[in-house]
Amino acid sequence: MGFLTVVQQMGMIAVLVAIGFFVGKRGIVNSVSSKSISTLVVDICNPALMLTSVLGGQITADHAELITAGSVAIIFYAVLVLVGLILPILLRVEKDNRRFYNMMCIYTNVGFIGIPVTHAILPPDGMLCVLVCNVMYNLLFYVHGVAILSGGKQKMQPSQILSPGTISAVLSILIVWFHVSLPEVVTETIGYVGNATVFLSMLLLGVSIARSGILDGIKSIRLWMFILIRMVGLPALLAFVLKSLGLDPIITAGMCLMAAMPVGNMPLIQAEKMGEDTTVLSHAIAVTTAVSILTITLIMVVFV
Repeated sequence: MGFLTVVQQMGMIAVLVAIGFFVGKRGIVNSVSSKSISTLVVDICNPALMLTSVLGGQITADHAELITAGSVAIIFYAVLVLVGLILPILLRVEKDNRRFYNMMCIYTNVGFIGIPVTHAILPPDGMLCVLVCNVMYNLLFYVHGVAILSGGKQKMQPSQILSPGTISAVLSILIVWFHVSLPEVVTETIGYVGNATVFLSMLLLGVSIARSGILDGIKSIRLWMFILIRMVGLPALLAFVLKSLGLDPIITAGMCLMAAMPVGNMPLIQAEKMGEDTTVLSHAIAVTTAVSILTITLIMVVFV
């Protein structure tokens, strides 16, 4: 990736996050309004941005490239499930917290952060990786993730899989596959909604960091080891493997970007519903999100 392109785009994202941090500290966006905006982003803006990326006709990938991206995503998540079992043991995480580190390895923020960041720094075809990873994420979380967090006590609920994000990702894949086109008034309307995603999601990110106990998380050496291995080492290794296989550079960049995402909030939300102590997860989300601006830049500039 071009150094200046990545640095400029990630710098822009850092400024937007800083704005969110400022308004969070000033109380301009409080917990109530933050929750409302989060729902707006997750259920409306993010799905619209995914659809916008394919309805504009800018994605030129053929069926073979779409199948390749899907295949890489399936293998990638299979590897993450294995890493989720091994890494907590290597880091000597306490047994009670291993399931949380397991979740942190697998369920990163490929939607809330992954979609706008990919839109900002990669060519349109890079969105293919976002689409397939979001489908894999949602299918896997409500089968594997819920089971791990509950110790096998809670069963899958099919209705939860059919979130707006999953539906829009599947629709986007079908649009690319069948070369579907919609009336201009429809595509432009969806585009206006999707364009709000980058600012709103980064604003909320800054608000979240402002409200979190990030200073406590920063003191955790184990968490920094996790960041080094999971957010730097694994994406760098993935870049080496995919380049060695001669995969399309955009698919390689897209998958490495997805691999470099910070810890997502779905495990935290699910754990809170179960009445669990979410201190480990909240610290991890805050620290990895703040650090991701630097680690993503490193991965995309040096290794991709």
